[in-house]
Amino acid sequence: MPTLEHNALVEMFREHPELAPRLLATLLHVEVPPHAAVAVVESSLDQLIPVEFRADLVLELRDESDALVLAMVIEVQRDVDPDKKYSWPAYVAVVRARKRVGTIVLVIAPDAGVATWAAENIDLGLGRGHVAPLVLGPAVVPEITDPADAEKETELAVLSAVAHGNGPSGLTVVQAALAALGRLDQEHAMVYFQLIWNGLREPMRQALEALVMERQIEGEATFPPFVQKLVDRGKREGRLEGKRDTLLRLLARAGIGLTEDESARILACTDVATLDRWIENVLGAKTATEVLS
Repeated sequence: MPTLEHNALVEMFREHPELAPRLLATLLHVEVPPHAAVAVVESSLDQLIPVEFRADLVLELRDESDALVLAMVIEVQRDVDPDKKYSWPAYVAVVRARKRVGTIVLVIAPDAGVATWAAENIDLGLGRGHVAPLVLGPAVVPEITDPADAEKETELAVLSAVAHGNGPSGLTVVQAALAALGRLDQEHAMVYFQLIWNGLREPMRQALEALVMERQIEGEATFPPFVQKLVDRGKREGRLEGKRDTLLRLLARAGIGLTEDESARILACTDVATLDRWIENVLGAKTATEVLS
């Protein structure tokens, strides 16, 4: 099931289709055909067989005479998925056959390991042909640490924060991206912030929380006003998730089984005091009913 992170990256390229060929040329150094317009087209790739392939996004590049010069299949990939080595060549073949134009696959892979896997040539059989996905991953996405650069290239700054947010310069990269979000409308800014936040590991989240708190105390408004609110919400969600995990581990250790409804009740609980009470109830309990009373 597509995650918020997956959908947010897809929407970034849907709303800014010109971003894909620009990054293709500037970061991957691919010679993109001269074009005057980039448009999003239907991503459902039906074939004349009872199978449907659905790409994340398909873009068309057209020249000044409206002639189609290139088709791009955009795929966001956050995990290794062996099935994609079969579906990506199908995407290329179907789009190329329909559009009668050269077609490529561009994979957005924030994780370095996934990016390396995605960039492997896909052999179509007996070494007689292959599909070579182009990949935007941490190796080619730059670390944008200057807020001025981030403001000029906000979407690239967000990609940089997602790709490098947990690295040695992670906090500086994230700071630059968050500062740039102030130029966006709140809806888009919040989606991009959530995308960045969800990709951060706990040490970097704690460092960002401390920085936001420090700036708030010092009265320095270097982040959009909603960042403090969302960081606070993220901290609260983190505490809730930790308590849910603790409760589930204690139940498993005590040998207390859960029904599907009981598991759902625990996972849906958003009250810290209730979770604390249930954790205390595990001691001496023999059934889930006793724990969740």
